[in-house]
Amino acid sequence: MGENNVLFTLLSSLFFIVLIGIWTYKKSKGINKTTEGYFLAGRGMTGSFIAGALILTNLSAEQMVGLNGQSYGGNMTSMAWEVTAVIAIIIMALFLLPRYLGGAFTTLPQFLRDRFDEGVRRLVVLLFMFGYVLVTIPSTLYSGALGVLKLFDVPGLTGLDYSQSVWLMVWVIGVIGALFAVFGGMQAIAVSDSLIGIGLIVICAIIPAVGLFQLGDGSIIEGVKIVTTNHTEKLNAIGSSEDAVPLATIFTGMIWANLFYWGTNQYAIQRTLGAKNLAEGQKGVLYTGFFKLLVPIFMMLPGIIAFHLYGGNLQSVDLAYPTLVSQALPWYMQGLFLVVLLGAVFSSFNALINSAATMFALDVIQPIKKDLSDEKLLSLSKWFAGGLALISFFISPLLMYAPEGLWDLIRRFTGFFNIPIITIVLVGIFIKKVPPLAAKVVIWFHVVTYYMILWGTEQLFGIPLHINYIHVYGILFLTEIIIMLVFAKVKPSEKEWKLTTKHNIDMMPWKYSLPISIILLGLMSGFYLVFSPIGLAYPEGIVSPYFWISFIALGIVTTGLAIWSVKKWNNMYLGIVEKEMNIKLRKTN
Repeated sequence: MGENNVLFTLLSSLFFIVLIGIWTYKKSKGINKTTEGYFLAGRGMTGSFIAGALILTNLSAEQMVGLNGQSYGGNMTSMAWEVTAVIAIIIMALFLLPRYLGGAFTTLPQFLRDRFDEGVRRLVVLLFMFGYVLVTIPSTLYSGALGVLKLFDVPGLTGLDYSQSVWLMVWVIGVIGALFAVFGGMQAIAVSDSLIGIGLIVICAIIPAVGLFQLGDGSIIEGVKIVTTNHTEKLNAIGSSEDAVPLATIFTGMIWANLFYWGTNQYAIQRTLGAKNLAEGQKGVLYTGFFKLLVPIFMMLPGIIAFHLYGGNLQSVDLAYPTLVSQALPWYMQGLFLVVLLGAVFSSFNALINSAATMFALDVIQPIKKDLSDEKLLSLSKWFAGGLALISFFISPLLMYAPEGLWDLIRRFTGFFNIPIITIVLVGIFIKKVPPLAAKVVIWFHVVTYYMILWGTEQLFGIPLHINYIHVYGILFLTEIIIMLVFAKVKPSEKEWKLTTKHNIDMMPWKYSLPISIILLGLMSGFYLVFSPIGLAYPEGIVSPYFWISFIALGIVTTGLAIWSVKKWNNMYLGIVEKEMNIKLRKTN
């Protein structure tokens, strides 16, 4: 990129950032003076803002870089992490969110304190904090640093080597993000996320198009033809045991890993806990499902295009997307891309810092100092957020030494805390007499056992256990459920737990939540048809003759079930919510 182009990119991106900053300031001014305002946007978020915040929090540079790296180096099997998230999103919207909003909780650990005891709350806060500072925050900063480094050829511009450039970009992006995270609050994050989300959709739709245009020597159609008729195995999402995500793992551990993220991960669910009512919360969560289904197109297809353009010649699979952007995207659009890239990084980074500060204030400090004013509590949380961010600046650059790519590394280390948390939440909700001791035993059991299965047996005894880590998720999930059930049988709680409803918002569910959920499931199945050996991965043509028959049949079944659910299932769902929440609901919305 020439010096004039670099200057134009920086100035145009600065222009967009200033516009977003002004708009965000106007929309969030004066709302950050209380803990509820700072952490939950005053419990006034609508469905569109919730969806924007959720999708920007989730789809960071981590996905842009990591998922495209997976498709560049392998195939489409890693799309399972995104597409099957629809199942977890539906469970969150229909079953978990009513309980969270009904109990007026601000954090998941508060819910676990209500269900179990203070000890369980502290252990879960500890798990979250270690996960955030050692894995999630560093990966967000590192992936953003890679994108900026490649876009601007930072080593060439500065004279620094590759590793020094990574350190520089991590610190520059991290310091800017930390300032916004500490002083912005949830409302500011939600508003800016909604605006950046529009840019994300636009730019992520353009990049595959310009990549195909370049691949086809000036013809997008020719580029599509090359991708769908050459190396069609790259378009296969039905994973074998040799792939990054074998198909069987979807039904063992992946469902629970996704459910952890969408149903119990504080930095994701905190957006929904600020909903103005249950219907708006459900809209926001379910709208997010449609965006997740676009991820294979926006954040994996470019990796395959990069494979066709550059072969296997890149230094790292994680450079596939940044390389495509720097070489295929017109220079006059790279300012918009930089805004979207930084916005996605800042969104995830800000959400993580804000959530960590929320748990620190409400789950660590407030139980000890119950008489602290909101002003003092907010001040302490901001100092904590700044310290957490600083620690992450030193850890993030170390991810450049990950041998199998960023995406795989993140998923492996997330396994230390995702499964025990989702296990104790689900069992705690549905088995009313499980004691607090069961949850504590499961947490410690999981951390030790997970380490031993993935690394410990080989490091300590020289005996490697060749089990896919996603299968380990599923094995430990089932084992930990059994442990908790045994405790419920042998040493049950003296008193049966019952959710104490404290809701101060309208708890009427969204009347279209069930049919929209069915449509999402149908679309999820459709994506697997498209990226399968009878779809685009068909080796003897573009698609198999059986593809259209299967696709039409799926469409008919999905449409029929959606229409039927509007008439038959809504009343039953309303009855379930009414009984569980112990409230009186209207039968129309």
